[in-house]
Amino acid sequence: MDVKQNLEKILTTIPANVKLIAVSKTKPVEDILSLYNSGQRLFGENRSLELTEKFQKLPADLKWHMIGHLQTNKVKIITPFISLIQSVDSFKLLKEINKEAEKTKRTISCFLQFYIAKEESKFGFDYNEATQMLESVEFTFLKNIKIEGVMGMATYTDNLLQVRNEFKTLRNIFNDLKRNYFSAKPEFCEISMGMSSDYLIAIDEGSTMVRLGSLLFGNH
Repeated sequence: MDVKQNLEKILTTIPANVKLIAVSKTKPVEDILSLYNSGQRLFGENRSLELTEKFQKLPADLKWHMIGHLQTNKVKIITPFISLIQSVDSFKLLKEINKEAEKTKRTISCFLQFYIAKEESKFGFDYNEATQMLESVEFTFLKNIKIEGVMGMATYTDNLLQVRNEFKTLRNIFNDLKRNYFSAKPEFCEISMGMSSDYLIAIDEGSTMVRLGSLLFGNH
């Protein structure tokens, strides 16, 4: 199957209220264009330099999401064009995004990434860190960012009950934050969870955005 057929097949499994992010890291521009020509507009990348190179080569109406760990010294590379940064995993990073967004006179959409997995290699806030940030005076000064939701990655495991419980945890975090901090912010409405191996469970647990790579592009 080519990527266009893969896309058509996957879209039959995703409800209309769930957005599909095509994870295009390491994938050639030709494959991305093939998805673009089939109507796909949301793409996710893990590395800021690769993301910038692809932005320069591809149509301007693609919406790029940063989904990988973002170092503060790389923020300025992507702020002029990024559509959404899903992987905000520290207050330090959020402040840097705000600073660079201010320079380019932009307001940048962000998700707070939470650590929900049983793996040391994952990044993210824990709940207490996030609430301390949201309650801080410093946070109120950030005028060039807009928090629109949460993101998380489940443990890479065959234990589907564990995966489901981790997604439940993220949904509960979202609900708590919505109730306590974002009740007057309609833009805070997204839960980004679910990848190629577990996206159907994620949707079942309330995901509004899934990030699919190998299912779309294959493993080549």
